[in-house]
Amino acid sequence: MTNSESRERLVRAAMKLVEEQGVKALSTRAVCEEAGVQAPALYRLFGDKEGLLDAVAEAGFERYLGAKKALEGSDDALADLRSGWDGHVRFGLENPDLYRLMFGRVTAEGMVRGPMGEAKAMLRSLVGRIAAQGELTVDVETAADLILSANIGVTLYLIDSPEEDRDLGLSDVSRDSVTGMISSREVRTKSPLAAQAAKLRSTLAATEDCGLTKGEKALMEELLERLAG
Repeated sequence: MTNSESRERLVRAAMKLVEEQGVKALSTRAVCEEAGVQAPALYRLFGDKEGLLDAVAEAGFERYLGAKKALEGSDDALADLRSGWDGHVRFGLENPDLYRLMFGRVTAEGMVRGPMGEAKAMLRSLVGRIAAQGELTVDVETAADLILSANIGVTLYLIDSPEEDRDLGLSDVSRDSVTGMISSREVRTKSPLAAQAAKLRSTLAATEDCGLTKGEKALMEELLERLAG
């Protein structure tokens, strides 16, 4: 078996175990057994378990980028941005342990190089299209940083929320808040009442103890969503 084949087997096995058991339960012994590769090969190729996890995170980004590149763009860059946000959250919820590993191992250098750097470059390009349409209210770099940090934050929050209490509407509110901050189209199309309703719904969704029962809070959020829309 070549080094390339051993490497591919080990990364694939480690990713499978991460997705099934989580990072904390991963052991080099289990990876080697799953991959059918001897332990010395793992240490020769990756150095140690941390090196293997770096490779798994990189493979996760390759999967993530593959899904991004498969999306067909439209003539509406802002609509593509909103769709990309939703796809990012969906990827995280479908691959929770892998997502935590990927974004938990990104370094400052990784933000500008490698798969994460490529993902951010794709986002910058999309934001640049919004700017070219004359609808961007901040510079491209600031907008990209704001979108990415908010998108990752809300995805991690939803992943770590118990499924029975998980409010996917929080992602919609966060997305709309961010696009409202960076897009002149969003500002133009929202009436003062709609803008205030969206802001209040965002605050309410993020507040655990708001003095309302669960049913009252759900009703209030529904009414505010209608006003904001």
